[in-house]
This record gives sequence, C-alpha cells and structure tokens, in this order.
Amino acid sequence: MHNFGKKFNGGGAVMAIEETAETVATTDAAHATEAADVETTAGAITYPTAPGYQVNVRSGPGTNHRVVKVLPYNTRVPIRCQRHGEKVSGPYGTTDIWDSIAPGQYVSDAYVRTGSDGFVTVPCG
Repeated sequence: MHNFGKKFNGGGAVMAIEETAETVATTDAAHATEAADVETTAGAITYPTAPGYQVNVRSGPGTNHRVVKVLPYNTRVPIRCQRHGEKVSGPYGTTDIWDSIAPGQYVSDAYVRTGSDGFVTVPCG
C-alpha cells in the first residue's frame, strides 16, 4: 500500500489517502484501453465507429440531411471539427454532437467512440 499524501479535514483530523497496487494497475489498464481506441494516422487522430454498425454519413448535422455514403463495419474516422445538431441516440448514448469527418460529411457522435460526452476537438466554424 502506498501513502500518497495526507488531507486535513475541517476538524483538524488527518485522513490518509492510500492507494493499493491493485487499484493503480486497474486504473492504468483502463487508461491504456481508452488510449488504444484513439489512433494517430499520418498526423490525424482517428476514432472507432461503433462495432456492428454501418454508420450513415450525412451532408449536415441531422438525419434530415441526405446520406452521402455509408461507412463499413469497424471503420476509424478522423474528426476535423464538431457542431451541435439534431439529437440522436446510438450505442454511445444520446447526443446532439455531430462529427465532421470531411468537408460536407457528418456522423452522429452517438456512433463514434471518442471517450467523451463533450467535444474532443474544435467547434466547426
């Protein structure tokens, strides 16, 4: 067991903050798994689409925009920028965030594993 510091509560008593080697290993493994989902390819960070889904790519941030193509299973996508649009539910929750993967091409963030419920890059201009 490691003692990583002490914290004083309002009454002046000392509470030790301890972490076991097992906790550290579990936390490190979880972070390694999350990091493995994000890859850098030729300078661009890519994110995996939801396994078992062929994801619609639309011309704008909503299902009212036309489908410009369909991504095959197990695709990785770059996210150039993100914007708010129509709220969509998918394997990674319900969100109104849409990811721009190329000019005029958007996928709902509900189908992309970014590891975040918020923006992971800059807002689209």
